[in-house]
Amino acid sequence: MADETRGTVLVALLANVGVGIAKGVGGVVTGSSALLAEAAHSVADTLNEAFLLLSLSRADRPADRTHPFGYGKERFFWSLLAAVGIFVSGALFSIAEGVHSLTSEAEETSTQHFVVIYAILGVSILLEGGSLLKALRQVVREAASARRRILTYVVRSPDPTVKTVASEDSIAVLGVLVALAGTIAHQVTGSNVWDALSSIVIGALLGVVAVLLGRDTKELLIGEAADPAVRVEAVRVLTSEAAVVRVQEVLTMQLGPHNVLVAGRVQFAEELTAGEIEAVCTRAEEEMRRRVPSITQVFLDPSAVSVSADAAARERLADTEREAAGLLDPDSVPALPQPRTRTGRGLRAQP
Repeated sequence: MADETRGTVLVALLANVGVGIAKGVGGVVTGSSALLAEAAHSVADTLNEAFLLLSLSRADRPADRTHPFGYGKERFFWSLLAAVGIFVSGALFSIAEGVHSLTSEAEETSTQHFVVIYAILGVSILLEGGSLLKALRQVVREAASARRRILTYVVRSPDPTVKTVASEDSIAVLGVLVALAGTIAHQVTGSNVWDALSSIVIGALLGVVAVLLGRDTKELLIGEAADPAVRVEAVRVLTSEAAVVRVQEVLTMQLGPHNVLVAGRVQFAEELTAGEIEAVCTRAEEEMRRRVPSITQVFLDPSAVSVSADAAARERLADTEREAAGLLDPDSVPALPQPRTRTGRGLRAQP
């Protein structure tokens, strides 16, 4: 799966390099604000794909003394930089170029220049459309495996790499169509206003995508909980143990796209010895990992748990179960609520 993700990013990178050069040269030659905005968009996307490729290799480093939980969150950090890049290099430049075009005296665009613009936009939509199709094929397969609708899967996924590429390519294709519409209106009416407005619209689209990607990545970076289906499985494993009398809370955190930490405070039966408690903890950890292979860290704290705390924990579990069920694709009926990503695709039905 990592190789497929790397391939998706590489295809997007190569497509953006090619169309970015073409758009930049075409924008300078023809004076088209829409082309210049699209060139800035491609530059931003190229830089972002370089960030994402870097994150793939750096996040795979094994845990060490200074990073005992591994480097999985590198994926989140570089994806956050990619979102900032989209906003600064793409959105702000595109809007500024459109405003400049509106407030300055424009030169008349010749028929030959329009031909150049149309040719570049045509090549752009082919290359960026091909990159988008590859990204969408991967997303569709992963969403089907997770038993989630595509949009739900993309929005909820803690894997920012493919989500970023798919979002960038979708906006890239939409941006080319906006630039094409603005160019046609410019040619038909003879007014440069349409070209400038298309540049501003492209910038606004990029700004929205950058804010959404940045918001989601920030949540993961500061310690977002795992998917609700993963949390449900962790609690079910503990409550299925006869030696566990009460459960106060089970906390989870996404350490990386495919790494989850689980920590729980539980009360064990009073008659258990230290050795028996250790055996229960080991058995629970192994069962969590069997059901959800991406659970890589499990910490259980023997605690005195009150009846009220246990009741509150059961209410939270019921809420989490409803949340997990609400995310399922109604056309798919799995044995258990499925998670939003590859993190939880290892969920297996209880024996």
